[in-house]
Amino acid sequence: MTDTGQSAASSDAEPPQPTPAPDVQLTVQRACAVSDLPDDAQLASWVRAAIAHGAAEPRRRAAVTLRIVDDAEGAALNQRYRSKPGPTNVLSFPFEQPAGLPAEVLSELQSSLDAELGDLVICAPVLRREATAQGKTLAAHTAHLVVHGTLHLLGYDHIEPAEADRMEALETAILTGLGFSTPYEVPEEPHDERSSA
Repeated sequence: MTDTGQSAASSDAEPPQPTPAPDVQLTVQRACAVSDLPDDAQLASWVRAAIAHGAAEPRRRAAVTLRIVDDAEGAALNQRYRSKPGPTNVLSFPFEQPAGLPAEVLSELQSSLDAELGDLVICAPVLRREATAQGKTLAAHTAHLVVHGTLHLLGYDHIEPAEADRMEALETAILTGLGFSTPYEVPEEPHDERSSA
C-alpha cells in the first residue's frame, strides 16, 4: 500500500478521536471492467469513515477522486510516481494547491480547495488477487484499501515501525467499526502484492 506524498501525521500522537462525518464528494472513475466491486455510495461511506476517524481536525467537506484501473495502468502509474515496476494495490496522491494563483483567484477558490484531499488509484486485478490469496471478500479488501489510501491522503504513513503500528491500529478500528474483520490478521504471502514502501 502506497503513499506518494509526505507524512503529515505525527507518529508520537494518539490516533484522533472520531469527529462528525464530513460531507464527502467522491468521484469514481472506473477505467476497467469492475461490475462486481462495491458501488459509489459504499465507497464514499468508507472514505467518510476514514476521514471521521483519521483527520487531525474536523472537516465539514472533503473531495476525493478514486480511479479504478487495470494492471497496465496500475503498473504505469507505479513506475512513473514511485519508480517501481508492476502494479500495486493502492496509490495515494494527496492534493497540492496549485502554485502561482493570483490572490483574488485563490480567495474565490479557497473553500473548494480546502475540501480537496486528493486522488486514490486502486488496481482492480491486484485487489482481486490479494482478496483471494488472503481469504477475504472483495468488499472487505476494497474497504481496507479505500480506508488505507484515505489515511495516506490525511498524512498517515507506514515507513517507520511506530507509524506503521499507529496506522494499522487506526485501520483496524475503522474497519471493525464498519463490520469487517481485522485486516491484518492474514499473514503476507510470498505472492502478496502489497508494497512495503
